[in-house]
Amino acid sequence: MKLPDAKKLLERVIEKKQAIAYRHYKKEVPHRRELTEPWFAGRFPQKAAGSLLRLLEELEANAEYRNLDTERLKIIHAAAQRANKIPRRNPRAFGRSDLLKATTTHIELVGFEAE
Repeated sequence: MKLPDAKKLLERVIEKKQAIAYRHYKKEVPHRRELTEPWFAGRFPQKAAGSLLRLLEELEANAEYRNLDTERLKIIHAAAQRANKIPRRNPRAFGRSDLLKATTTHIELVGFEAE
């Protein structure tokens, strides 16, 4: 997918005008009328779309720094890997506390200037 098209898609998801199809983990996920794919279950992941939109803007800035044409930039690889867990404490009664671990994620995007 080209970079401007991906940014438009994520902006539409944030505005709740375009749903993202859920292919897995779709129990009790409602069907969406605007999905024309074979998968009709979908949602509007606004928080994730905002994070990915920020990453796409960073990819665009890196491409401009390397003198690439951002209009012809195509995303050829996207991957997400599990990262470190950040320990936190949740206070409880009688001076005790529970250990909570927040999971972080590494997201990798590779762009290529298509002809």
